Amino acid sequence: MPKQPTWSDVTPKPLWLNRRQMIAAAGAAAFASPALAKIDAAKSPLSISDEPNTLEEITTYNNFYEFGTGKEDPAANAGALTTDPWSIEIGGMVDKPGTYDLADVLKGQPLEERIYRFRCVEAWSMVVPWIGFQLSGLLNRVGVQPSAKYVAFETLVRPEEMPGQNSPILEWPYREGLRLDEAMHPLTIMATGLYGEDMPKQNGAPIRLVVPWKYGFKSIKSVVKISLTDRMPQTTWNMLQPSEYGFYSNVNPTVDHPRWPQASERRVGAGLFAGRQDTLMFNGYEDQVASLYAGQDLSKDF
Repeated sequence: MPKQPTWSDVTPKPLWLNRRQMIAAAGAAAFASPALAKIDAAKSPLSISDEPNTLEEITTYNNFYEFGTGKEDPAANAGALTTDPWSIEIGGMVDKPGTYDLADVLKGQPLEERIYRFRCVEAWSMVVPWIGFQLSGLLNRVGVQPSAKYVAFETLVRPEEMPGQNSPILEWPYREGLRLDEAMHPLTIMATGLYGEDMPKQNGAPIRLVVPWKYGFKSIKSVVKISLTDRMPQTTWNMLQPSEYGFYSNVNPTVDHPRWPQASERRVGAGLFAGRQDTLMFNGYEDQVASLYAGQDLSKDF
């Protein structure tokens, strides 16, 4: 059963903290707990100024088919997932291949809070205050060889703890990939938390990719394998239906998905009468990433 949400679960974290601080200042210490953010992460100039969605919204409305296909399934079914110990196998065209435990992966990587837009190909969106570090920092540590052109990722396969993997709805493990210049871009992060806390299991604990200018399914969760390669890697949704899911999957309001027009989106939590909002090219990150695709026809390289 999902945990009953508390005040902190249904209120944007800054407002929650302000309220807690006011309570403390008024001498109501008996009602205050030490449950302030436990991850020390710096603010980032790459964050947007939009108000984040609540923790409840972010943790109860998810696509994570390893735990079921319903939006509520990950929160209901992810509790049994073991996230400690955790390791990532890094290999392929790197100078220092190996299996690194999570502490090794995080070593020396400065954590930042990155408040990013999150846009699903199903035409809904959120704003999420991720905690993470730049993927480029990790790749530089293991030494990317000059011949590498792409980065491939895989999610954990553990059907006894991830009940959705007992269904053949997708070919497991879940796979994703980026071009190397996309992976090295400063906006691309490996996230280990949100709202100042460790990553919830239903959101991809203990570590996941976040690429804010691409549709959400590109941001693979619970990563256990990273490979550098000179060939475009296979990706799960492209393998399943290549006419609907391209390798790039950049947010693009001018290229519709067969089932979901992409010109506008529904902001989760905006309210019944809020209406839809226009979708921005590259999810609003056009100034930072459009140059990556100069000369490409994005109606074909979708």
